[in-house]
Amino acid sequence: MQPHPKAIMPKRIILMRHGESKGNLDNSAYTTTPDNKIPLTDQGLAKARLAGIDLRRVVSDTDSDSPNWRVYFYVSPYERTRSTLRELGRSFPKKRIIGVREECRIREQDFGNFQVEERMKAIKQTRERFGRFFYRFPEGESAADVFDRVSSFLESLWRDIDMNRLQLNPSHDLNLIIISHGLTSRVFLMKWFKWTVEQFEQLNNLGNCEFRVMQLGEGGEYSLAIHHSDEELLEWGLSPDMIADQKWRASNSNKGAWNEKCAWNLDAFFDHLDDDSDDSTDEDDKSEKTNHVSDKSY
Repeated sequence: MQPHPKAIMPKRIILMRHGESKGNLDNSAYTTTPDNKIPLTDQGLAKARLAGIDLRRVVSDTDSDSPNWRVYFYVSPYERTRSTLRELGRSFPKKRIIGVREECRIREQDFGNFQVEERMKAIKQTRERFGRFFYRFPEGESAADVFDRVSSFLESLWRDIDMNRLQLNPSHDLNLIIISHGLTSRVFLMKWFKWTVEQFEQLNNLGNCEFRVMQLGEGGEYSLAIHHSDEELLEWGLSPDMIADQKWRASNSNKGAWNEKCAWNLDAFFDHLDDDSDDSTDEDDKSEKTNHVSDKSY
């Protein structure tokens, strides 16, 4: 989806996972506490405050032509994401914050209700055999289900960008910061960059308070390769082809050119076809037309 020609594009879209939660330390927390109410640990709170300093350093961008940067936050309604935002928000003066929106569609994958620890271990082992993307937790969601609601969120986000609802002053560099969860963030990237299920399966999860920076490139495409190094992208599970795509997005102004040559859009389905197959098809078409005319003469 492309924005309206007059739309003001955010300079960055940053995806961040919440800080360390009590559930990250002890899975038994889920047996007595609803997932959405699991709090951060003391270390998670402290790390979220430090992450705020890192985020401000990224968005303030001392090399930028415009010092008038602003931020707009989207946050999952879970306690651990809301607490993460409260702590990292200490690094941002109010005049820099355009707004905050709690967004239910970027919540954690639903694993069911209260989780029995031993049963959940067995379920997760089954998920590894079945595949992370399509496996649906009993009474919960699959990553494919999360993909659907993240897709809906992205449509709303594009409308907000298209209608300039998030940025009233065109002289400001807008940064969208999305405080969410590990799998939800990976699904967001999958949807945005049109990665395949196989490519998603190879991605590594974000660490607590770790973030991914999608920055607007010269050609109007967002890329992970502007802020992040090749080594980081490899560590996160991106293949060489995926990294090449990110580099193209960072600099190329010929929109659509990469997709025409994109290996995972062509070779995965048509690698068995000959390059000159069009020629034989054309000859077959001519032959069919000749026979058709010959039949009519009788």
